[in-house]
Amino acid sequence: MRTYLLAFTAAAAASIAFGAVFIPLLKRKKAQQTILKYVEEHKSKNGTPTMGGLFFVFAAVLIFFLFGGAKGRIGAVSAVFGTAYMLTGFLDDFIKIRFRQNEGLKPYQKIIFQILVGAIAGGFAYRNYLTEMYVPFTAEKVELGWFAVPFTAFLFIALSNCVNLTDGLDGLASSATLGFLLPFTLLLTLQAQRAPYLSDEEYASVILLNITLGGALIGFLFYNTNRASVFMGDTGSLALGGFLAAQTAFTGNGFYVPLFGIMFVVSGLSVILQVLHYKRTKRRIFLMAPFHHHLQHKGISEAKISYIYMAITLLSGCLCLVNY
Repeated sequence: MRTYLLAFTAAAAASIAFGAVFIPLLKRKKAQQTILKYVEEHKSKNGTPTMGGLFFVFAAVLIFFLFGGAKGRIGAVSAVFGTAYMLTGFLDDFIKIRFRQNEGLKPYQKIIFQILVGAIAGGFAYRNYLTEMYVPFTAEKVELGWFAVPFTAFLFIALSNCVNLTDGLDGLASSATLGFLLPFTLLLTLQAQRAPYLSDEEYASVILLNITLGGALIGFLFYNTNRASVFMGDTGSLALGGFLAAQTAFTGNGFYVPLFGIMFVVSGLSVILQVLHYKRTKRRIFLMAPFHHHLQHKGISEAKISYIYMAITLLSGCLCLVNY
């Protein structure tokens, strides 16, 4: 416990320190976000620095390895996959900044990378016999066999895109991710004690990764709460999706994702439903999608929406612990 508390504090401090260095640098390099013109409420945010994901990912991964995270292969591999997704997001943000546009990589370019990395992750899971998944609310597991490969790839694609869609308001994606990490880390602790799927060393490494990621996000929120001094950008949101997908897949908790990440699911489904309904009827279900923009158009403040998303995510995750 002492190690985890120190790691959490160190990650938060490192994230704040990196932010103090990175944000002025991003401003000097004019690494600024171009705001979508149809998001009327965000006009005042035009020019806010982006790529803030760089400093909280660096902080989380650095402290993770400094505190011995490499002793467990699952945590270390999850950190690598999260960092790989960060690099993709960085390229996407760089193109947006370089050409002063809101679109970076083409959608097909993103999806090709996501499928590729997801397939590699699925191959890792299959080759290392990480092919069982817990049935939610029980200690029972089901064997996926070779199906673990496409299932893991799907988790990576779905989570990275849903977290990316949730990153639309100050502090929103960070808060929702913290709401995911807290109960999920508790679930891993309980599983390690009562229905272990991995060795104690492996559980410890994944828990440590969650601790450092949570600390780094707390440090990031120092700059990202409304009104934000920096945005995480795709650099941060894709990385978060990669971190969450890797650890849920490799710890046998992939079936829990819709529960622990309930508001990420809401973001993704709201966009899909809006697009399909509009194409069929030329009418909208929501004032604007993703759903957080609908709430914003209803007059709810960004800070309150972030709190609502975090609270619902936290409560949904806590429900998963009832039978443990």
